[in-house]
Amino acid sequence: MDQIQAVIFDCDGVLFESRKANLAYYNRILDAFNYSPVTVKQKDRAHLCHTASSPDVLSVLMAKDDVQHALEFAAQLDYREFIPFMEPEPGLSEMLDGMSSELPLAVATNRGASILSILEHFELDKFFSVVVNSRDVQRPKPEPDMLLLAAQRLGFPPVSCLFVGDSELDQRAAKGAGTPFAGYGGGIDGDYTLENHRQLLEWFNQEPAPDTENL
Repeated sequence: MDQIQAVIFDCDGVLFESRKANLAYYNRILDAFNYSPVTVKQKDRAHLCHTASSPDVLSVLMAKDDVQHALEFAAQLDYREFIPFMEPEPGLSEMLDGMSSELPLAVATNRGASILSILEHFELDKFFSVVVNSRDVQRPKPEPDMLLLAAQRLGFPPVSCLFVGDSELDQRAAKGAGTPFAGYGGGIDGDYTLENHRQLLEWFNQEPAPDTENL
């Protein structure tokens, strides 16, 4: 098997702890249409807000007739208002700095265009040669389209791209795309398990370089 030649990262739960930001964002939309807010105690709904694309989230949280209007309202919001609620994962900058000098890196996220503002705000955009969001594909995760597009733009076959994610949507997308999957944070299984970003950097600094047979 070929060695890993590129790494693709999910955003929420992998690059950032963003649950507070996501809930604030969706609750702003819900409030505008007189819906009750989602709370952290509503675990399934809160998890949905953290992992799924906006059309999928709002289709669950709102009546069908309100979804398109809510998406139009959401498009007018400036997500930079919610960025202060986001926290980079520990060791993130150190890992990206080390990894980007060795391999091309990408982001594949069910977020929309907000991912660009987020990366710029935290001065992380310089580390990524490819950023794919939900507006770039017809089908967001758990479908494999996003990972296939990221691999194509990186210039490598999917099997040579490691995908780092933290949810069942990420896991399913990786399986569909044929990319090795690293489960981040201990909440999801994968071909490889990462407790933190420093572990990923240490893994790639080992000799010989890891390949898909050893994940």
